[in-house]
Amino acid sequence: MTTLIERVASRFPDAVASSHAWRGDETVVLRREGLIEAARFVKEDPDLAMNFLMDLSAVDYSAFGKGPAPAFFSSSGVAVRPTPNIPDEDPWPGPPSSERFAVVYHFFSTTHKHRLRFVVPVGEDEPEVDSLVTLWPGANWLEREVWDLFGIRFKGHPDLRRILMYEEFEGHPLRKDYPVNKRQPLIGPVN
Repeated sequence: MTTLIERVASRFPDAVASSHAWRGDETVVLRREGLIEAARFVKEDPDLAMNFLMDLSAVDYSAFGKGPAPAFFSSSGVAVRPTPNIPDEDPWPGPPSSERFAVVYHFFSTTHKHRLRFVVPVGEDEPEVDSLVTLWPGANWLEREVWDLFGIRFKGHPDLRRILMYEEFEGHPLRKDYPVNKRQPLIGPVN
């Protein structure tokens, strides 16, 4: 049986930068130029039928591997100790490229009950990928959220504006270099 990765890679050999399957999750790392056609293919091909865009998010890898993650506390207030590294026969390969960001798409087929992930590396100098709103209308709000929190633009989006932060908010708060103590402009009542 052909895997989902093999189906996409054989159809778009120039668009697929790499791929991996880790713990049963199949992931295709795509060059951003191939995103629209590959997404259309996985949606419209009857053997794939990825009719549900489950999630769309982003990752900022700018601090990845530059030191331990900061300590955090559980909701009970008790410090949580990091678990020791557990050996894995098939380890996660790490960030998909040297680019700062990656946009991550999670697809699901309600017909075939299989999942596929697309990862599209995006550079800091031009943080933009094509919008998938024409294929999955539900991508509208998800792309707005990624724009709002990471500053990644979606080319062709019908209404790319903030969705969680107010319009006057400066910066994108999920970027690793966002200053957590930054003072934001105060806005008053509209009345």
